[in-house]
Amino acid sequence: MKRTLVLLAALLLLPLAARAQLTTAAEKSASQTIEAGDLQAHVGFLASDLLEGRGPGTRGDALAQHYIATQFQLLGLKPAGPEGNYLQPFELVGMTGHPETMTFTSASGRTELRFHDDFIASSGVQTAEAVLEDSELVFVGYGIQAPEYEWDDFKGMDLRGKTLLILNSDPEDDPKLFGGKARLWYGRWDYKYEQAAKMGAAGAIILHTTPSAGYAWQVVQTSWSGEQFELPASEEKPRLQVKAWSTDEATRRVLRLSDKDLDTLRTAAQKRDFHPVPLGVKVSTRFANRVRRRPTANVLGLLPGSDPKLSKEVVLYTAHHDHLGIKDNAKPGEDAIYNGAVDNASGVAAMLEVAEAFTALPKAPPRSILFAAVAAEEQGLLGSQYLAEHLPVHPGRVAANINIDGLNIHGRTRDITVIGLGKSSLDAPLTALARAQGRIVKADQLPDRGFFYRSDQFSFARLGIPASYFSSGMDFIGRPPGWGKERREKWEARNYHQPSDELGPDWDFSGAVEDVRLFFLLGAHVARTRELPRWNKGDEFEAPRLQALEALRSEGPR
Repeated sequence: MKRTLVLLAALLLLPLAARAQLTTAAEKSASQTIEAGDLQAHVGFLASDLLEGRGPGTRGDALAQHYIATQFQLLGLKPAGPEGNYLQPFELVGMTGHPETMTFTSASGRTELRFHDDFIASSGVQTAEAVLEDSELVFVGYGIQAPEYEWDDFKGMDLRGKTLLILNSDPEDDPKLFGGKARLWYGRWDYKYEQAAKMGAAGAIILHTTPSAGYAWQVVQTSWSGEQFELPASEEKPRLQVKAWSTDEATRRVLRLSDKDLDTLRTAAQKRDFHPVPLGVKVSTRFANRVRRRPTANVLGLLPGSDPKLSKEVVLYTAHHDHLGIKDNAKPGEDAIYNGAVDNASGVAAMLEVAEAFTALPKAPPRSILFAAVAAEEQGLLGSQYLAEHLPVHPGRVAANINIDGLNIHGRTRDITVIGLGKSSLDAPLTALARAQGRIVKADQLPDRGFFYRSDQFSFARLGIPASYFSSGMDFIGRPPGWGKERREKWEARNYHQPSDELGPDWDFSGAVEDVRLFFLLGAHVARTRELPRWNKGDEFEAPRLQALEALRSEGPR
């Protein structure tokens, strides 16, 4: 009900001119250039074995960049990278290495966990060796500090040099806290590792369960087992020695070394008065870490706006072009290439089709349109983070970010799913545009997954840039109730971050075409509507937006 009231309020606040002209005849005509065959062709190349899974810094990564840049050039987009190039190059630090075992000791005994089956770990430092030496294990609940919720899981405890055992996700018992069942950034693994480092910890172990993560243990195994990438480390930023995940069963084995029960600890962690719990267990591991620097790049193309004033502002479209590369230690005859067809060759294909639709307009929209195929999303949103730190325009001049990460491959739907519905004024035109297609807008139908914080729009939202991230719904035309949810869960279990994410003959692009046309029409609406999109009052990203706009005003006219 609350989300519905917020959405109705946003609709009422939509400027009259925008409501009167949701789309133009030219935009409707241009949207028809978006076709299933074109989407399939782009996916077919980007997800082919030739590109070897588009792992960051690889030959396949470079081929993907070149393909996208060539498409931008064919469409007549201007290079928006440095020195008049389509590429915005930057360095990644690749780290390869993991411990074979992790040893836990206490006064009552010793337990050894095995890599891959019991735990997954990687280096948190960009050095030749990562070490934990008799580091004290401390349970810190969810590892969250959130002043706005009067929540602090650390309670001032000195955690320097210790290894923190952390629950995944965030507390769900109180619907007034942390969005209830909806996951906020506080529930994300990257937040937890970052907070542990700020506390001065030596290591952090996140306890994995499928419900708390939103994906199975095999996703952790595939995503964290190969070479891991980061942006070059800042000397000022604290670092963990080891970043790890453990299974529920393995964690229970470790806790048998103490007098603590995991279920009791979980229950205690649901409350504000929780205090960190030293477990009387020491953690040790040591492993060599191969460190190398590898080049990658975002690919940037610009359609300059037609209005002398508004053209200084941009609508930013993003889609990540990377995936996971080639599987390490594949068995003979085993499919070893993570093709990443849905994730995210399909998103790049969609962005290219949106770009083509914009260039089909008889006149460019008033605001400029910036298209960015970003790198290294699978490694922690690194490409979008770099772009956010090196935007070609001031953040206050970015009207909105529209991010595309994965298309619907199962057919037409009666609904669309808006991740983060109720957060910004972008909801109103998006809802009206979907209605014009005969579809309805629904809030995130899997709110416990925290999708808003798991894709590239988060990098720009943190700067205060209003962001729209939506995908197909689950109410499929011609299918029985529940079919869409069942299909989604089956695909995630079998194909998400697996070599089986490939373009297949069973793909149905009809729903994807409708979604991509919606991506285009929303951006076209924003590009010609004079009022800037805004975060709804009280949203977590409202403050940085107001700061960016104020900083822009203080610079004066340019």
